[in-house]
Amino acid sequence: MCFKNLPVEFDAQGVAHLKGGVVDPYGYQPREIKREKLEELLARNGHIKDVSISPVTRVAGALSFHAVADLQERRFLEANSVATIFRGYEVILKGRDPRDAIYISSRACGVCGGVHSTAACEAIEMAFGISPPPLGTVLRNLALSLDFLYDHPLHLFLLAGPDYSQVVVEATSPAMWEKAQVTEAPHAEVHQFKTIGDIMKGLNPLSGKLYLDGLKMTRTPREAYSVLFGKYPHPQTVVPGGMSSTVTITDFNETYTRLQKMIDWTKRMILLWDDLTEFFYEYNPEYKKVGARDKNMIDLGMWDDPDSYDATYARCNEWGEARWATPGVVIDGNLVTTKLQQINLGLEEFVEHSYYENWNQNGNVRFKADPSGAPLSPNHPWNKETMPKPSKESWKDRYTWSTAPRWDRQVVEAGAYARIWTTAAAGLMPKNDFLESTGHSLKIHMPKTMLPSMDFEWKIPEVWNAFERNRARAYCMGYNLMVAYTMVLKAFDYLRKGEDKVSTQFEVPKGERIGVGFWGAGRGYLSHHLTLDKGAITNYQIVTPSTFNASPKDPFGNPGPYEESVLNTPILEDYSRPEDFTGVDMLRAIRSFDPCMPCTTHIYGGEREIVREVNTCACSAEG
Repeated sequence: MCFKNLPVEFDAQGVAHLKGGVVDPYGYQPREIKREKLEELLARNGHIKDVSISPVTRVAGALSFHAVADLQERRFLEANSVATIFRGYEVILKGRDPRDAIYISSRACGVCGGVHSTAACEAIEMAFGISPPPLGTVLRNLALSLDFLYDHPLHLFLLAGPDYSQVVVEATSPAMWEKAQVTEAPHAEVHQFKTIGDIMKGLNPLSGKLYLDGLKMTRTPREAYSVLFGKYPHPQTVVPGGMSSTVTITDFNETYTRLQKMIDWTKRMILLWDDLTEFFYEYNPEYKKVGARDKNMIDLGMWDDPDSYDATYARCNEWGEARWATPGVVIDGNLVTTKLQQINLGLEEFVEHSYYENWNQNGNVRFKADPSGAPLSPNHPWNKETMPKPSKESWKDRYTWSTAPRWDRQVVEAGAYARIWTTAAAGLMPKNDFLESTGHSLKIHMPKTMLPSMDFEWKIPEVWNAFERNRARAYCMGYNLMVAYTMVLKAFDYLRKGEDKVSTQFEVPKGERIGVGFWGAGRGYLSHHLTLDKGAITNYQIVTPSTFNASPKDPFGNPGPYEESVLNTPILEDYSRPEDFTGVDMLRAIRSFDPCMPCTTHIYGGEREIVREVNTCACSAEG
């Protein structure tokens, strides 16, 4: 592996060092954003419109989106992703006991209940020099598998799904709706929806069968989660060195029963999303461009091997590649690394277009190397300082509270689909009865329940767009389910052997320590970087999947993933007048990344504001 843009080289043994002869190896000249021509077009042409979506709300944060649309040429000329809230968890954590990070950082998201807690624990374990016993690792794996089994149905049927429903399709593409009603669904025998039109009816918000069943299905994994870990979200039982849960055979039996309930439903949903995706492609191949962007992705992997994970940075490449989801970076569709250390070294954050001060202004760099001695950028999270600087919104300057994370100074996106992609491409899946990584696909064997046993295969796609993100998310449901299923079987084995210890004792060290939690959320990549001294946190930095995906333009002029996907999206909806434009293709592009939406989206189109009831959030539906 070699970096394309960073001044770091690797020798034959894989040891990293700075390139020689470079005066300012990490220096760069920010590129100016120029809008003069665009502003002239907006002033001169009635068919070129400012379009703003506000809010486009993620869980635990607000997201707005601004674009300029050419309604005559049916394309977008500008896109700006705007995170509208500063939450400040990184500032709150400074000076606190490191164990507080488990419970405070968990509040960064109200859906992904345990992911931040677990990432914090792994960072603390690295800093403390401890690791969980095998059953403790299995319990964590099971917790996060159950977490995602809630998250995936939420995305597919309550957040993204309604954009493909009858009420949306009939309003924005009447001819497509007519075609859908008479197009038989290829897998109707399994999922029981005879036509594509029936699937679209099922996705109708608040009333469709798929919508309501998806909502109901989110309850099952949360029940199992609560049985094992006390409550959902924000579990109190995730601790450094393992878990504090007291678990028995009965608890695992209850979990096993709930997983069984999800198997048949998952079989149906994978095939249903296959049918829906292929229908859109066949109806109009231009839909392959909706949400399209470069095949650049990043993931840290997750679900540790209980016999390999020791929480040390020195062995992070080994225990990382032993995970049930393989770490990796994909550039232009090619897997370029599976090494956690290399992924970590390539990470930088930029704030030229964000409401933050640049922490490098004084020239002091806290860490010039990682714990192994490999060179670190001044822009790396271990060197970052969170310094908020509110200012006026400007599309030429600063316009968001999100930073711009980049890997090797390239734009990468994060998601559950990145996790299945890196795992499929790496071919490193641990030996098991249900999952197989082939190097170009992930095979999923789902056992017999009411439906017969079935085999699925998610293949690395030739195109990358909104539809493939959603399709991959459906396959991730099967992937996660069989990981959870395997972890329950492993737990039974450990208990039968009398290995029931779930945590390791520890003392908080008083010296200077450093750690990182390499983990993942339902939406993908998640890292927590921390430094300690005298038993307290001296710096804490969180990089979430939405930090990558909602990022603004970087100093090199490259748009973030949301922005790039909208710029590449053609306007395919039907409208005869500019005031009839709804922006549904743009919304499909953004929502495929799984930012959580409010129940009402306000679309501002220059002279007016349109309020559209889209009902894509589960919040009000669950009281």
